[in-house]
Amino acid sequence: MYDPELLRTFLAVADALSFTAAGKSMGLSQPTVSQHVRRLEEQVGRALFVRDSRNVTLTVDGEALAGFARDILASHARAVSHFTGSTHTGRLKFGVAEDLALTRLPRILRRFRHIHPRIDLDLTVLRDEVLLRRIDSGHLDVAFAKRGLGDPTTNRGQLVRRDQWVWAAAESVPTVPVPVPVVAGHSADLSSSVSVQSLATAGVPGRITCVTEGTNGVLAAVRAGLGIAVFARSLLPSDIVELPASTGLPALPGLDLVLVTSPHAPDQPADALTSTILSGGVPRQLEPPS
Repeated sequence: MYDPELLRTFLAVADALSFTAAGKSMGLSQPTVSQHVRRLEEQVGRALFVRDSRNVTLTVDGEALAGFARDILASHARAVSHFTGSTHTGRLKFGVAEDLALTRLPRILRRFRHIHPRIDLDLTVLRDEVLLRRIDSGHLDVAFAKRGLGDPTTNRGQLVRRDQWVWAAAESVPTVPVPVPVVAGHSADLSSSVSVQSLATAGVPGRITCVTEGTNGVLAAVRAGLGIAVFARSLLPSDIVELPASTGLPALPGLDLVLVTSPHAPDQPADALTSTILSGGVPRQLEPPS
């Protein structure tokens, strides 16, 4: 049986695609992270990552093990819960960005409820910037949100995954018309701000073809062919296509998915939730439309 500690470290690297970021998220040094991965690679007898001076990517065997590791850790947590039972009690106010709420996160939260049945979870779905304001005001205990890499608030909380903004449309196209037709969400929405600012910085004319509230509205407009939009790469639905650089669209920055905990949050419930999300991995894709 593979050591759960090694599997957790492996998943942290697989999600962040960075040994350094994985170490920070787990409170481990980079050499310790490397040692854990090396020991796991020795156990499985396969290389799990391809590493060079700048990039870390999963091998085919690494991708396979990531799925097995999540199942193993989930089974391990259920076994511990069955024989010891969680003694954690309390109420936790948890906020999550809408596009993250549309992923596999609900399945992770169901597992949390199974492991910690005595913790009541109040779920709120809001925009990223509102979530952080609610954390600061004490109205939320834990928030799962997206933050830009250049944003100083990115340093708050635990890094769950480093991601990349991408341009996407209903179908692949060789070129994009100018002015670029853009589907936008709320004026304060992070992805909409990224799309407008990137076009303006690159001097590429754009026009807002549709303004809608929330991720579902943006998805509906893009699927209808009303324009293109910016999404986090890991959260792209299977029916929305990432547009290549050859279309002439400006390059986009990266982003972080982070868990931010209020200093006033109840310690044990907050730790239990963040541990469950981190061990369960980051939801990789929006749920497909029904």
